[in-house]
Amino acid sequence: MSHENPDAEQLHFWSFIDHAVSRTHRELPAVDPLAMRLVLTFTRAASMLVYDLESTVHRPRGWSWAGFRVVFAIWLAGPVEAKKVAELSGMSRAAVSALIATLERDGLVTKERAPYDGRAVLLSLTEAGREAITTAYQAHNEREQEWVGALSEDEQHTLIALLEKLTAHSLQFEVKQRS
Repeated sequence: MSHENPDAEQLHFWSFIDHAVSRTHRELPAVDPLAMRLVLTFTRAASMLVYDLESTVHRPRGWSWAGFRVVFAIWLAGPVEAKKVAELSGMSRAAVSALIATLERDGLVTKERAPYDGRAVLLSLTEAGREAITTAYQAHNEREQEWVGALSEDEQHTLIALLEKLTAHSLQFEVKQRS
């Protein structure tokens, strides 16, 4: 096996980043390897974090990651319109609508007409929904604490500031996002 072209069986989730950056930069010299490494590392870490939270906290409670995001948004912003839940959760309106049907069937969410507009529907949590999200979020936050435990409090603040700077900068180049 050559370091230049490793056997695919030798690659793993993290070593693939090194391989991808090296190989891409060789084949496309104009590619910025530092930007590529940062984005690959960031997206892989985010994917790991989301998968871990979903599989250890939310799936055992019968929720997907998307279902958790919807209930979380309703809990903190509700009563709230579905289109606002879509915006706050970063999901499409269609996805939120499908999830709401399931969450309503499960007795966690209620829908009622908005008093200010007969076409608008407000979403609220039931008592069972409130109990479910507060219990789930306590476990969720315990897992969050385990994840960030590798960083000092100062490092956590620095990382937050850097991520906020990165997202604020995205406004300068018309980044695509759900609305």
